[in-house]
Formats: sequence, structure tokens, C-alpha cells
Amino acid sequence: MVDQFLAHVRQERDGTWIKHELESHLRDVSTLAAAMAENFQSRDWAAVAGLWHDLGKYSASFQQYIKTASGYEAQAHIEQGKGRVDHSTAGALYAMDTDKTSGQLLAYLIAGHHAGLPDWHTAEAGGSALSVRLKKGKEKNYLNEALAAAIPEDILNPAFHFTKPLGGSEGLHVWLRMLFSCLVDADFLDTERFMDPERSAEREAHWNLSDLKSQFDAYMAEKARASEATSVNQCRASVLRDCRCAGLSDPGIFTLTVPTGGGKTLSGMAFALEHAVRHNKQRIIVAIPYTSIIEQTAEQYRAIFGDAVLEHHANLDPEQLEQEDARTRLAAENWDAPIIVTTNVQLLESLFAARTSRCRKLHNVVNSVIILDEAQLLPPDFLQPILDVLRLLTSSYGVTLVLSSATQPALETMKDSFGRVKLRGLDAKQEIISDVEALFRTLSRVDVQMPQDLQQRISWDELAQALVAHPSVLAIVNTRKDARDLFRLMPAGTIHLSAQLCGEHRSRIIADIKQRLQRGESIRVISTQLVEAGVDLDFPVVYRALAGMDSIFQAAGRCNREGKLTQDGKLKKGSVVVFVPPKASPRGLLLYGEQATRSVLRERGNVTLSQSHTWFDAYFKQYFSQENPDKHDILPLLVKDARQCRVQFRSAAERFRLIEDTGRSIIVPYGEDGFKWIDLLRCMGAERFLLRRVQRYVVNVYEHEFNKLLEIGAIEALQPGVWGLVITNGYDDLLGLCLAEDLYGGKPEASVF
Repeated sequence: MVDQFLAHVRQERDGTWIKHELESHLRDVSTLAAAMAENFQSRDWAAVAGLWHDLGKYSASFQQYIKTASGYEAQAHIEQGKGRVDHSTAGALYAMDTDKTSGQLLAYLIAGHHAGLPDWHTAEAGGSALSVRLKKGKEKNYLNEALAAAIPEDILNPAFHFTKPLGGSEGLHVWLRMLFSCLVDADFLDTERFMDPERSAEREAHWNLSDLKSQFDAYMAEKARASEATSVNQCRASVLRDCRCAGLSDPGIFTLTVPTGGGKTLSGMAFALEHAVRHNKQRIIVAIPYTSIIEQTAEQYRAIFGDAVLEHHANLDPEQLEQEDARTRLAAENWDAPIIVTTNVQLLESLFAARTSRCRKLHNVVNSVIILDEAQLLPPDFLQPILDVLRLLTSSYGVTLVLSSATQPALETMKDSFGRVKLRGLDAKQEIISDVEALFRTLSRVDVQMPQDLQQRISWDELAQALVAHPSVLAIVNTRKDARDLFRLMPAGTIHLSAQLCGEHRSRIIADIKQRLQRGESIRVISTQLVEAGVDLDFPVVYRALAGMDSIFQAAGRCNREGKLTQDGKLKKGSVVVFVPPKASPRGLLLYGEQATRSVLRERGNVTLSQSHTWFDAYFKQYFSQENPDKHDILPLLVKDARQCRVQFRSAAERFRLIEDTGRSIIVPYGEDGFKWIDLLRCMGAERFLLRRVQRYVVNVYEHEFNKLLEIGAIEALQPGVWGLVITNGYDDLLGLCLAEDLYGGKPEASVF
């Protein structure tokens, strides 16, 4: 008896072989993908892609390969020798033969459903271009070999009605990524359902945003009852009311302009829930600029919504492993949760991605509410492609976008003196807060002292002496090295905060700082800018190194945050002192911000925080004008030849890297748990639950720092792509991860535990 065609096989513990029939796999993937694409009116495209994506598995060579590779037929041999059999090119060729135009669009999806979306022509980023693969596939007769099998007629010739691609030629790349996401996720889910039924069953949880809104309302009601009737809390209540009211508005693009400390994290969620329930949105996505603070925001939401919150960022994410096996690939997130807390980098890079693991989640962005927190931190050199995609999401994919910030950036369309468009912006925005100026006046809780001479730099020794004069003070500097240099000059008991501390360590320190401040104890803290967003500290005095005006404003939000500072029984304002550090900001965004601040201050003089929001239009126009908004030429790769259905997906994805030196992640043995997770990773491998747990024990370092630590034997690979610190003195309780120059001058003399 001849076996039916197989898509996958697995062996049970008792030795029994279980077969996943190819016809069932194609039909199930088609149904799943079609349901996903229904949300953006592209059902039939996804259905056909699902039916044809694995046509190549009908070939005799693939059927022989799968049985040999699995051990299902131990005596079988593969005629063509080593490696896997190409099973995706045949479906792409069939699509092209069926209809050249629609087939070429489908070919990107089918050919790339394992390797990722390809470039059309020769790829600058490596990998096979689609045009080359199709030519080679024809030469190797892949399609005819597959069609020699008895393939059901309704799979080869399904009834369909193709709708017009969304967004025109300029939006073709987004639409194809959305379809690709549907195909990839459907393929993964159906494969997982067969290969790992237990894990598949874990996905069965269903959440109702209406129920989550009820939980949120109850939490906020209790929070209001427990809060003091201060002017700051009254302002926060007003912000919350405005957000709930605006949530009933029609979908579109909104701005949420709230001074730091005005409660926008929870009020923004109030808007999103009201809006999602009112307009039947599927999920809420909160994108945050800094990995260092994402854990805190996720914890705040989990306290309200529990397991309905998915925290997803780059630290040891399964998709970033150097070697991706079936287990870690299936563990990659597809964002099938009602509330996603992620980073700007994770969200935005996914919108320009080519890899299957990065694109898999994209269809779940459709019909969502996206809160882009600290929107002013969008990178100037990628601004145009980012704004174009955000506009497409709101116009064609049912997304409501919230630009949330105390310092709203100037993201409107900009023209030069000749009337030519320099930046295609987001013009149709609606402000959520009913009276922004009144809110800023009421929440003015500090006085800002700017340096009289912007050219006069202060030494770290001089600054340390100034800080010691204050019993409680927070000093924020621009780099990790600056933080370490200043910290070493401070008296014992001073606290250091930077990204060289792992997330678990930072969280414990920040919790201790908050408790000591609440008790009125003296405390001095030296920190990088990681405390400027999402960290609710309340110091009487804050020093801030000269930086972008938005950073200065954020730093001011850590001063007299609750408006309770008193002197002689009367309320008083906190003090924010801006100083010019020994060295200029490093090249890049920090330097752009510093230069824009200097320019605005030269034109307008000193800044008053109660009025500074009116200055941000001028500041951000200066800030963004310093860089070409498509410096890396992303858009020509995606749009230039789109009318001919030629898109350079892989090359564009390689260029779209928001952090040029993304660095490397190292697991550190902080506390007893840190050692435990390192040992478990060594023994058990890159299990999903372990990767999520160890995110709290990761420190990111630049590539050159990583290489030096590797050279002296301070780190080793616990699993492929997963690195751990393996010396006993490599993690300091005060300073965090020690770099190579801190360890024996960088010489390989460290003792390995």
C-alpha cells in the first residue's frame, strides 16, 4: 500500500510514527491564513498562498527526503545527496505560470515562507534573489516534478477573487509583508499543532478587551480612592477623563501631550481600552523607546491585567539566536495577545523586516491601537520610511495611532523655502488633552537653571562637589562611561544606575530608591538617561547634563514629581540644574539633541518649563533638519520599481537597523537566581520559558566590548547564540557588568567558576 503524501512526521514515545498529510496541511494553512487576512480585505490572496506554499512537497525527492531524515523509512536513500530538498520554489513557479502579475506577488510569499522575503533582483544583503531562484527552479524542473503527483484539482485551481493590493505602489511592500505574516504564522501554527500538540494547546486562551476594561476601571477607581487630593492628582484625574472621552472618537491619529508625571502611562491605556471596545479593535500595542524601562511598564500593566500582557523585546528573543532550530523557531512570538508591551525597535524594525520570525507577528498589528510612547525619540535618519508606514497602517489597516509624549515632536509635513516637500508627515492628528497649555501651567513644579555660558564645561570633580552639597539629589549624564566616572568621585552610599546593570538589578535598586525617598531619607543617585521615561522618581534637586530639550524636560519630571516639596510649611518648586559636561555628547541622536537645544537657546534665551511645550515645534524642526529623513535610502528599495512588482525586501531590511551597533547580550550571574538560570541554560538548552526568564538577567554591550570579554575568557556560549558571564568577579554589586579594562587590565587572568 502506497503512503499518502506527507508534510511532516513525528515519532511518539512508544515508537509509533504519526503522519501529517500534505493535503490536510495545505488546506488548513489556507484556511488559517485566509482568516487572518480577512482583517485587511485580502482573504483570497492568503488562501491561495496557503494552498500553494508547499506544492514542492509533492515531489518524489521531498517525500523520500522526509522519510529518510526522520527515520520513518530507515533503509531509504536520497538520490540527490546531502541537505534539505527545496520545496518552496515549485509553488512560486506555479503561481507565476498561473498569472504573471498576481503570480509574481504570490511568489515572494511562497518562495520566502522559510528563508524570508527575498529581493527581486541580485541582493546586496546576500541570499538568493527571487528572479534567480525562479530561473534556477525552472532549470532544475522543480515544478514538473511536483505536478507529476496526483494533486487535488481544487488545490491547483481554487476559486478566488483577488482584490486590489492596499496602499498602491508605495504601499505594496507593506501589503506583501502583511500577507507574508498571515502565511508564515498559519504555517507555523498548523505545524506546531501537529508537531507539539501540548504547546499548541497553550495558545487556546482567549481574552476579551471588554473584560480587561472592567478590570482596568476597577483598578483606577481603587487607585483614585487611595490617592491624596493634591493638585497633581487632580491634574492626573483630568487627564484620565480626557483620555476616556477621546477614546470614543473615530479611529485615526491622536497626540497625547502630557507633562512628565501627569499619568500618561495609565491614561493612555484608558484611551486605548475605550477606543478598542468602542471600535472592536483586536489588541493594544504599547511601544516604548528603552529596553531598560520596558519591564517596569509591563509590570505595571500586569498588576492590572495579569497574563493578558505580553512583554516582547530584543534581549535574548528567540528570533535573535544565531542557530534557530525548530523548537526556538516555534517559540518566537506572534503577538497573539490582547496587550503587547514592546520596544520601538522591535515594532518598527518588524514593519520593515524580511525574516520569517520578525514578520510573523505583523498581521496581528492590523486593527489595533498602537501607543507610540515618547514619540519624540523616533530616529531622524529613518523618519520618512517610518512615517510613511505609520500613515499606511492608519489609512489601510485599521490602526489607531497615539503619539504619546510630554514633548510632542514636529511630525507634520515640512516644505523648504521653495515649497518643495522635505518630509511627508502625519498631518491629520487630533489632540486628546482638551487644554494642553492649562495642564502645563498647573503641573509646573520646578525651576530650571540653564548654564549662563554654554561653552563653559564643568569637570566631574567640580560637579561631584556640587552634588555633595545636597542631601538628596539625582544627577543624569549622557553615557554609561560618564556615569561610572562621576560615580567613582562620589562618597560612599551613592547609588549608580546604568544599562550595565541587568534589569532585575535595576528594578531592585529603583524600588529601594523610591522607598527611601518616600521615607524622606537622604540619597544621592548618578544615572544615565534610563530614568527619564517610565521611572517615577521624585527628587527635590535634579542635575542634568546638557542634552536635547526633550531630555532636559524628561529629567525635570523626576524632580518634585508629586508637587509636595515644602519650605517653612509652604509648597515650593523643585530645582533642576543643567550643566555642560566635560565632553560633548557622542555622535548620533544625543549630539543632534544637544545641538538643537543650543540653537533654540541662542535664539530664545532661558527656558521656563511651564512654557517649554510651546518651544518644541522649533526645537524638533531644528532637531530633525540635521539629518536626511531617509538617509539610508530605504524607500527606493521598496517603492522605486514597485509598479513592476519588484521589491528589494531583504536589502531594505538589512539597511533598516535603528541601532547601528546593536551589540550583544550577556547573561550575568546577579544574585542567586542569575547563577541558577545560567546553569539551567547549559543543561536544558534554549527553552522558551528559560529565554523569557533570563531577559531580566541580561546586559547588552557593544560588539567591541563583547569581543574583549570573550578574548579574556570572561564569557562563554551557554548555548548557540546565548552568552553568559562565567567569572566570579565579573559582575559588581554597584557598577554592574565589568568590562575587560576593569578586569585585570583586559588580560586573560580571570578565574572561571
